[in-house]
Amino acid sequence: MTRILVTGGFGFLGTHLIEELVQQENADVHVLDDLSTSPIEVDAFLTEIGRPKNLTYTIRSIAQDFSHLKKEHFDQVYHLASVVGPAGVLPHAGRIVEAIVGETYRVMDLALQWKAQLVDVSTSEVYGGVYQEACTEQHAKVFPWETTIRMEYGVGKLAVEVALANLCRVHGLNASIVRPFNISGPRQSGKGGFVLPRFVEQAISGKPITIFGDGSQVRAFTHVKDMAHGVLLTMAHGRAGEVYNLGNARNKTTILELARRVIELAESRSPIEYVDPKALFGPLYAEVGDKHPDASKAMRELGWTARFDIDTVVRDTIEYMRARRPEPKRRRGIKVAG
Repeated sequence: MTRILVTGGFGFLGTHLIEELVQQENADVHVLDDLSTSPIEVDAFLTEIGRPKNLTYTIRSIAQDFSHLKKEHFDQVYHLASVVGPAGVLPHAGRIVEAIVGETYRVMDLALQWKAQLVDVSTSEVYGGVYQEACTEQHAKVFPWETTIRMEYGVGKLAVEVALANLCRVHGLNASIVRPFNISGPRQSGKGGFVLPRFVEQAISGKPITIFGDGSQVRAFTHVKDMAHGVLLTMAHGRAGEVYNLGNARNKTTILELARRVIELAESRSPIEYVDPKALFGPLYAEVGDKHPDASKAMRELGWTARFDIDTVVRDTIEYMRARRPEPKRRRGIKVAG
């Protein structure tokens, strides 16, 4: 029996990873999540996936459960727990580095104690959104000059990448790092500032689709199922101390083009409006420039290939969000005496 720990397993990516893991033969999966940033209703999710008998969970943070975890043993650890989202990080300003570094050090120490294999899910934010070309793992990590909360998130993730790689080299930690690019699809919430679910909600509600700036920012949207599969392949084939970009370069698009695809595929009449994101999320919100991946290393070393095109990502998101919209309240008719 392979014992598997997933931190942040009830998050957007985490739930799709869990769906894959519980189907593995001889897998005993345990989720640790304090639900502080999760868009998922746990009971509904467990019902959706059939309440598998090889899945257990604890609703606590890594820090709260650390003493207990030290008495346990796991063979594999997927570390996904983190604040997330360009708007979702804002309430945690000034504490993001502390949270990311503190939690990841606890996870790395446990992995060393257990002699477990670890996959750490980092972020493409470490590239800073300053490159016009596709980012490879060898690109310098360059952040814009302005200090922002979004930058604090990227710096925190980069700090633990460096620590993790050095623990692999010096202390024999068996860990690999994933840098996801623009995960999207079913179960993602627009509340964290994620663009596709926000566009879809606006389109199916008939509201204006709000584009930040002029919409020329370039992104590569990757289906969450492709991302979960890539994380699993990293556990299976990733090399200790190595970093892997995961992102669908074929789905590269501008934000304006994405909005037009959403309108067409949702058969919506929503107009497009250009807005200042600070008007929606407050003065501390920060947008970044172009950001898209070169994932050839993951394709070569992990055998990973993205399967879903941009239209499938959009359609799956539309179908999921439409199916979960509350039914409109019917007006009661007024009976008039004849």
